[in-house]
Amino acid sequence: MAESFLTLMADLDESAQARLSGWYSALREAGFDGVQTHGLPFHISLGMFPLDRERQAIETMEKAAAAFQPVPVHLSHIGLFAGGKVLFCAPERNPGLDALHEACDPFPHPDRPWTPHVTLLMDEPGTVCAALPVLLERFQPFVAGVTRLHLCAFWPTREIAAAELAGKR
Repeated sequence: MAESFLTLMADLDESAQARLSGWYSALREAGFDGVQTHGLPFHISLGMFPLDRERQAIETMEKAAAAFQPVPVHLSHIGLFAGGKVLFCAPERNPGLDALHEACDPFPHPDRPWTPHVTLLMDEPGTVCAALPVLLERFQPFVAGVTRLHLCAFWPTREIAAAELAGKR
């Protein structure tokens, strides 16, 4: 399958990665693996770019990383997207996260509003719904930090570039 799009992502800090990995390990131990992209850090997708805009995506990422300091996010709830194929935890929207998203998404989709979320499991609806109680037993809201931006192409996954947030905003 040929690559079809680029995604600019906000990676979460190491402590959040460990906590989310624990939740995912519990899902795996209960028999839920999912079809989501394995091996990527837990993240919040910020923007999508056409494949022919890779240079622009890298420049957007570098500019935003230079402008923003780490952004705290309160991962406060879990949910399912319509259709039931994605189980996620999600942050409360806040001005810092919204500003970072705006800086990283030059191609917004008016018919598909941005829903910040961290995917935990993608699978068929029955499987995702069966996994929900496992996550509910372990989920506790917490504050994480967005510390890095990360650009990937998808399908198959190709990691392109990353940049630490180091700005003053």
